[in-house]
Amino acid sequence: MKNFTKAALFTLLCLSSHSYSLAQEEAQLTETTDLVKAGTKYVTLLGTQVNVGEKAPNFKVVNENFSPVELTSFTNKTVLISVVPSLDTGVCSIQTKRFNEEVQNLPDDIVMLTISNDLPFAQKRFCKMENIDSVKVLSDAVWRDFGQKYGLLIKDMGLLTRAIFIVESNGTIAYKELVENISSHPDYDMALSTLKALSTPKSEEPVQSPSPAQESNTSATK
Repeated sequence: MKNFTKAALFTLLCLSSHSYSLAQEEAQLTETTDLVKAGTKYVTLLGTQVNVGEKAPNFKVVNENFSPVELTSFTNKTVLISVVPSLDTGVCSIQTKRFNEEVQNLPDDIVMLTISNDLPFAQKRFCKMENIDSVKVLSDAVWRDFGQKYGLLIKDMGLLTRAIFIVESNGTIAYKELVENISSHPDYDMALSTLKALSTPKSEEPVQSPSPAQESNTSATK
């Protein structure tokens, strides 16, 4: 417990001391202004937009113990990334609980992550209250590395916009949904059907029957 407290306090001090440098970094990021709305107005997203078919950028976030977790931690796994602005809001809570329930119906080679800019303390409290034990809940609050590399950081809010990504076991982005309005739900059914399709093993190629010519040649050699 002492080690965790020391690590948490150290991280919070680092967050405070680096707030100015983070602001400077964000000022240099690419801005996208016509993809997502809050209510009736578009918000500005900071970072680099990624697309289906591209290699998923590696990123570094932290778990409830402030230990770093990277996308490469899940090599050879199919990964669904559920991105939410804040777990303490209604839609984000429902989104996280929905995917937590769905994990139990999926193969073991599938990993589900929920990422937000909530501090790990808040995430841990939420998971305990809502019995979130199958989805891995991770925080991008320390470095904002994930939000910047995937173009999800909302300018002047410090939150991530709502999104879903599916990364294939080979590291390719197979699915992307930037939810058009921050307050709306993602398309759960589409994401889950895509995930299940990717996890379905390809059927073995049927054994071809010999052609009549091959049969006659075989008979002739007997």
